[in-house]
Amino acid sequence: MSIPVFGNTIGLNAREAEALKSLGLFRVAQNLLITRELAHRMTSISEMLHRKVGVIIGRNGHVECAILGDAERAYLPDIGRSRAGLNRLRGIRFVVTSLDASSPGDAGARLTMDEITDLAKLRLDFVVSIEANVLGAPGCIEFAHIIPSARGIEVERTRADAIESLPQNADEILRAVETELRSKAETTTKTRQAPALLVHLDLGEKDARERREEMLELCRSAGIDVVRVVEQRRRTPDPKSLVGSGKLQQIELHALDDDAEFVIFDRELTPAQSRVITQILPHKVLDRTQLILDIFAQRAKSVDGKLQVELAQLKYNLPKLIDKNTAMSRLTGGVGGRGPGETKLEMNRRKARERMQALTRELQNRETHRELQRKKRNNQNIPVFSLVGYTNAGKSTLLNALTHSDVYAEDQLFATLDTTSRRLRFPRLEEVIFTDTVGFIRDLPQDLVAAFKATLEELNDADVLLHVIDASNPQVHSQIAAVEAILKQLKLDAKPIIRIFNKTDLIAPIDALELAHQYDGIAISAKFQSSTLPLIDRIQEFYLAQHRTAAEPQIQIRTFDD
Repeated sequence: MSIPVFGNTIGLNAREAEALKSLGLFRVAQNLLITRELAHRMTSISEMLHRKVGVIIGRNGHVECAILGDAERAYLPDIGRSRAGLNRLRGIRFVVTSLDASSPGDAGARLTMDEITDLAKLRLDFVVSIEANVLGAPGCIEFAHIIPSARGIEVERTRADAIESLPQNADEILRAVETELRSKAETTTKTRQAPALLVHLDLGEKDARERREEMLELCRSAGIDVVRVVEQRRRTPDPKSLVGSGKLQQIELHALDDDAEFVIFDRELTPAQSRVITQILPHKVLDRTQLILDIFAQRAKSVDGKLQVELAQLKYNLPKLIDKNTAMSRLTGGVGGRGPGETKLEMNRRKARERMQALTRELQNRETHRELQRKKRNNQNIPVFSLVGYTNAGKSTLLNALTHSDVYAEDQLFATLDTTSRRLRFPRLEEVIFTDTVGFIRDLPQDLVAAFKATLEELNDADVLLHVIDASNPQVHSQIAAVEAILKQLKLDAKPIIRIFNKTDLIAPIDALELAHQYDGIAISAKFQSSTLPLIDRIQEFYLAQHRTAAEPQIQIRTFDD
C-alpha cells in the first residue's frame, strides 16, 4: 500500500522515495507499540538517508503516512491542530527514528522536547523514538504517553533496550488513560469556571509577591479559576514577547496540559507583544488591564458605567486589533470600488473608531446633564463626603453602616463600579451626602482613569475625602501610597482628607491603633456599626474646623511711615 510522504523530500531519488512509501505495507497489532519488522525497515532507511524517519500509525494498525525529517527532527504534518477533546486521545501514535547518542556510552533514542510537546499538545496516543545504529538496525527505544493527574496532564517516559522489551498491552494503557481523561473532564465541567493559566513576571520588585497575589485575587473576582501559575524572573521584560520565546513554548504546553481557556499575563502587553504571543498561543490571551476591564464590564449597572466600560475597552484594544489570517481577503472592489479595497482588519478598525466617536458623544451629552444636577445640589450647600480607597477596602460596607443602606458589598475586587450617593442627617451638620466611588488599584493606566471620568468626577465636588484603608492587608502601606498617587494624578491631593483604617477586627487592637496614629487616622470596623460612632464625631469636627478656618476674617496689619 502506497502512502503519502511528508517533509523535505526534495532531492530524493525514485528508489529512496519508494522505500519511504513502502512503510505503508506494514501493520501493527493494537496491543503493540511497534513491530520489529517495521522498526528495522525505518532504521535502515534512516541510516541510508542519514535523516530522521517517522510514521503515523492509527489504532487500526495501518501506517497512515511517512515523514522525512532532518538529522535532528521530523516535523509532523498538519493532522488537525485542534485537540481531540477533553476526554479522549487523538487515536494515532507517532514513531520516529533517532540518529545520535547524546554522549559516549549514552544510549540513543532520547525523545526530544518537541516530540514530548507534540504528544501533550496534540493528545497523541504515544510517541516512540527508535535508535538507528550504525548498521541500520533498531537499538534502544524510548516511548511516552500522557497521564492525567491532580496537577493537570503529565508525561510518563519509559526506556527499553530492545523491541522485545516493550510492553505488549498498549491497548490497555490507552483505555486506562482515556478513562482518567473522562473522569477529569467531568470534574472540570462540574467544578471549574473559565480555567486559566496565570503568567507572573518577576522583575525583582520588592512587592513582586504582593503583585502575584493581587493578580490571583483579580482572577477570582472575574470568575476565573487559575489552574496553574507560571513564574519567570527577568531583569527586564522581553521587548518582543514579554517572557521570551522559550518560555512561551513552555506556557503553551502547560496551558494545553491543563485545558486552560485563557492565558493571563500580570503585566500590560504592548500591541507588538500581543501580536507575537497570540500567533504562538492558541488560547485567548489577556493582560492585566484587559482583566480589570472585564471585571468592570461585569460590575457596570448604570448606563454611564456601561458606556464608559465599552469606550475604555475599545480604546485599549484598538491598537492590539490584528488579523490572524495570513491572507487578508479584500472585502470591496468591483465597479466603483476598484483599487486596493479595504481589508477585514481595516474595516474592523474603522468600525471600532466609529463606535468610539458615538460613545464619546453620548457620554458628553450625559456629562452636561450630570453637571446641571451637581450645580443644583451645590446650591443647597449640602456637605459632600466622598469615599475613596484601594479596591476591596470596605467602602461600600462603610457606606451601608453609616447610612443604613443596602448597597451591594462583597469581598471581591471592584465590587463597586458605579457611583452611589446616600443622604444622612448628622447631629451637628444636619443633612450630608456620602458618595461611594470605584476602588483604585496600583499601576492604573492613565487612559483607564480618563475613561472613568464620569465615575470619578463626583470627587471634584467633595468637601472632604474619606480615604478608607484595609488595615488587615499586608500591603497596607503600599496601597495607601498607590491611592494617594492616583489622587495626585486626578489633582485631588489638595482636598481635605480623613484616613479611615477599616477591618480592624481582623488584626490586633494595638496594631490598629499604631496604624491610625502613624497616619493621623481613625481605626474602625465597618462590620460593627457601633465602631463608626467615633468616626461620625471625627467627620463633624473635621468639617466644622475646616469651615471655621475658612470663615474667620483675615486681620491685616498695616504700617505707616512717620
